Amino acid sequence: MRLIVMGQQAFGKAVLEALLERGEEVVAVYCAPDKEGRPVDPLKEAALAKGLPVYQPANYKDPETLAQMRALKPDLCLMAYVTLFVPEEAREIPTHGSICFHPSLLPRHRGPSSINWPIIWGETRTGLTLFYPNDGLDEGDILLQKEVEIGPDDTLGTVYFNKIFPLGVEAMCEAVDLFREGRAPRIPQDHSKATYESWCRKKDARIDWNKSVAEVYNLIRGTNPQPGAWTTLGGKTLEIFDCAKVEDGGEGAPGEVVDVSDESFSIAAPGGRIVVKRVRFEGEGKKMPAGEFAAKVGLSKGTRLE
Repeated sequence: MRLIVMGQQAFGKAVLEALLERGEEVVAVYCAPDKEGRPVDPLKEAALAKGLPVYQPANYKDPETLAQMRALKPDLCLMAYVTLFVPEEAREIPTHGSICFHPSLLPRHRGPSSINWPIIWGETRTGLTLFYPNDGLDEGDILLQKEVEIGPDDTLGTVYFNKIFPLGVEAMCEAVDLFREGRAPRIPQDHSKATYESWCRKKDARIDWNKSVAEVYNLIRGTNPQPGAWTTLGGKTLEIFDCAKVEDGGEGAPGEVVDVSDESFSIAAPGGRIVVKRVRFEGEGKKMPAGEFAAKVGLSKGTRLE
């Protein structure tokens, strides 16, 4: 099959490399335009290293871009991680159309931060979907889905990089086999079960210490490493990354430091406390061990975070 790989960043690169390792015929790679002052996209680098044609259109409605895609005579387009809108006219150029990767079990968690929100809301399962994109937001028919567990201490980083990322690469390769063998299904989504969430932004990651310790913990791990859960100390932003949850009834008012050690410090929340292990303080630039930070700023028991 003649394949187009469309995407960017590490996931797009991994999909391309997996396809080439299998001996698949990739006729071209499409990725986002270069940005001044930014590193070259890893997908673009990998494609050029393999001698593949690389195209970087600013939009996919341009007649020249559409003509270029038609000239490739592709059988299938694999949208590995695409941020630009791709219109139907472009999506339907390949013989079998286009399929798109989305890191949730559609129709749940449509939108751009689909890994953050399940963790923040305390869900225990998520996964990935390969679907046939249409002009709606993640609304197209489903080709296949894979489930993963959200462990009690998983973070955004571990769910994506350790679970969804590798499984997504495998799923893309599986999809090629389904089309080659004529077994590719189209399963309509149940739109009545859809949820829509926007970006998980910095404003969404502010910690409310009056919420239960479980809710606070889920927010921290669901925004680690991005956008980073935060609170304030002395009017400055303190981002909290690695931490643990202790549900013990606890002591102290919500947001109060109840323990400081060489390795960590603990903050009270209803139902327990958050043991903080790694932070980044406004003006410091880099993340640091929580114990080191506590010693540096003289953090003591009784201090209140807001």
